[in-house]
Amino acid sequence: MKKKSVLDAYALLAYLKKENGHARVLELLKSEDTDLVVNSVNLGEVFYIVARERGIRAADYFLTVIFPGLPVSVLENSLEDVIDAARLKAIHSLSYADCFAAATAIRERAPLVTGDPEFKKLGQAVALDWIG
Repeated sequence: MKKKSVLDAYALLAYLKKENGHARVLELLKSEDTDLVVNSVNLGEVFYIVARERGIRAADYFLTVIFPGLPVSVLENSLEDVIDAARLKAIHSLSYADCFAAATAIRERAPLVTGDPEFKKLGQAVALDWIG
């Protein structure tokens, strides 16, 4: 049975920019034993960061050319999912987008692949697969 892992924006950006941790993300992308998912909010976060740093055309290219070639499924949010993220935001000092990544990992019972030290604030609430 395949394992599942949740990618956050940090992990996807590390892969795209070949920053610290990109080798671990590449390893997961090539793995036949792991199903990778990303929350749609976090995919949007990657889009806006790429757009801000490299322009809308680069962000569109990421979304329409690069991302579809990656073995990553996008998970959409129900109202219940939004409220789960909002509950985390109410309790922990994390960005709202990070709360979606954490809530997705909790819901999917999967580790969150990240190098973002902000997630340390969650303690044992979510399993983390550190890439950085």
